[in-house]
Amino acid sequence: MRTIGFIIMASAALAQAPAPTPPPYQAVGTMSQLMINIIYPTSDAIFYIDRAVPKTDVEWGALASQALMLGEAGNLLMMPGRARDQGEWMKDAKMLVDAGAAAFRAGRAKDVEALRNLNDQLYAACVVCHEMYRPNYGRRILPGRDTKQ
Repeated sequence: MRTIGFIIMASAALAQAPAPTPPPYQAVGTMSQLMINIIYPTSDAIFYIDRAVPKTDVEWGALASQALMLGEAGNLLMMPGRARDQGEWMKDAKMLVDAGAAAFRAGRAKDVEALRNLNDQLYAACVVCHEMYRPNYGRRILPGRDTKQ
């Protein structure tokens, strides 16, 4: 009998427990600002590794930092308020996290070849998402062409 009473009291206490508070994070910039100010520059550091191959420890550190920001930007894309859905969007953002994490490891290892080999993975992460979520992505309008065709 005591057990039943204890269970009822515990259930009542749980029912009166306050609702969990939402996490304290908040989006600061827009999706466009996130892309232009963080994702494009950091991805360019990987895409164009052969333009300026790091030579010093400081340059390698800067490249690894760019790769770290790129990977973490994928996490920012998954934040509530930014995530467009819980399906494809999350898979695409995870692709960016994975590419950024691999680039971070390669940068810390000073492995130029590994960074070159990540180009396809990073490109896929960007293009797959853009094709799904950016209207008219890849449809370039040529000057002098009627856009109503």
